[in-house]
Amino acid sequence: MTLDYNKMIEIILEENQELDFDKLKEMIEEKKANVGAGYLTDQGALFLVAADLGISLEKSPKTEYKIKDIFIGARDITIIGRIITINPIRTFLKRDSDQESRNRIISIYDKDSSIRIKLWDDLVDFPEQLNLKQGDLIKVSNCQVKSGLDNRPIVNLGNSGSIDLIIDDTKHHIPTLSEITVTIDDLSIPKDNLVIVGNISSDPRISEFTNSRGEHSKSLHLELSNEEGTRKIRCVIWNITEESVPKTLTNNSKIKLIGVKTKVGNPNFGNGDLEIHGDEGTVIELLEEENPIENYILRVISKRIDKNDGKLLSMAIDRESRPYFLKINTKLFETNIDYDDIIECYPTRILGNTIELTEQDSFIQVLNNEQEFPRAEQFEIKIKNIGTINRPYIVEAIVLQMPNASEVNTKSGELITVADTIVGDDTGEIRLVGWRENSSLVSQLKIGERIKIMAAVAVNGREGNIELSLKPYSEIVQVS
Repeated sequence: MTLDYNKMIEIILEENQELDFDKLKEMIEEKKANVGAGYLTDQGALFLVAADLGISLEKSPKTEYKIKDIFIGARDITIIGRIITINPIRTFLKRDSDQESRNRIISIYDKDSSIRIKLWDDLVDFPEQLNLKQGDLIKVSNCQVKSGLDNRPIVNLGNSGSIDLIIDDTKHHIPTLSEITVTIDDLSIPKDNLVIVGNISSDPRISEFTNSRGEHSKSLHLELSNEEGTRKIRCVIWNITEESVPKTLTNNSKIKLIGVKTKVGNPNFGNGDLEIHGDEGTVIELLEEENPIENYILRVISKRIDKNDGKLLSMAIDRESRPYFLKINTKLFETNIDYDDIIECYPTRILGNTIELTEQDSFIQVLNNEQEFPRAEQFEIKIKNIGTINRPYIVEAIVLQMPNASEVNTKSGELITVADTIVGDDTGEIRLVGWRENSSLVSQLKIGERIKIMAAVAVNGREGNIELSLKPYSEIVQVS
């Protein structure tokens, strides 16, 4: 039997798990230099290396592998696994030719392990063509294994490969998604490709960041707890689209996260426990159907127009003085919404304490002033009494220092603008900070100017002191 060079490499790497492709290549070059003296081909040298290692090449390598047995360098292999995530298609330009290319990642698992499969070009549409979904059992054929950016094996599937949906999965004994689902109490070590059930124990929020590809993206932040509330774990889902988040996601919701991993937590952001991280392939399922309030009646505490997005950003309160952040498409209302107005609204989306009215299925109107409805004055406070972190405040003060603006690099490499100044009243002084778009509100302030800061939030500053931070719904009003 005559084996080709690649098959020989595959057999050797399979038989000697301590070797990797680069080390084997070094051994081939050494044989060519020291033994063949210019007369050996790579394949001839490989026969001698195999003999030194005591490996017989008189067999064909197996083509069907369990995931735990996959090694970098394997070619033309077949694997069977159950889908846990299907990532969106990514389009990019090849560096060498500027030609457009597409790929996407599917993650699968069997009873012992899991692995990522990268689909290229024409194969990226397989999931839609086969109507694949999470939990389906598939066979992936004629693929090769390369090293990923994390130096772990990743399966590459090109035009010669194929994916087949396995209808009868009884003989493969691969657990279902339900069978691998764990709770918060089950999490003990860093692990990939998990299905986790938990209760949301914080107000979920979406923030913007710049991802590793330099693209502006969004992430979902929340805290998950066990049933008793005795263990709470920070959770971040990266590169999400708002369409992938349930329309109602609030504190105390019970959810299932499909396709996440646990990692050692950052003590600067959490309690030192593990953290849960997901990405654009993660699916968020609401386990108990929410019955959201059909309409909200709120008093407007602050407002600001985002001209770029055509949205009115506002902080408002309900009858129990609970604060809400409103994002309102300005095309949805004809009348002017002003400070201290009472409004009735039917939301498009509810995320924690954020209420969005962005689509035509939502509605908003200004009501006549109601009696016994809380007013904004309850948020007014003297500087010396500011103490509760993450609470919105209204502060009347005088600008005491020329604003300072600078640019800082975030951990993701994003360059953002920050501006700060010192403001004071008759009880004390405090630092006022504006990040990103809010920096312009601070930069335009002048020394001696009397202002009212609407709906700024108290936070811990870099030096451990409490400071006021402007939010998207904050505004600064000049006081005559």
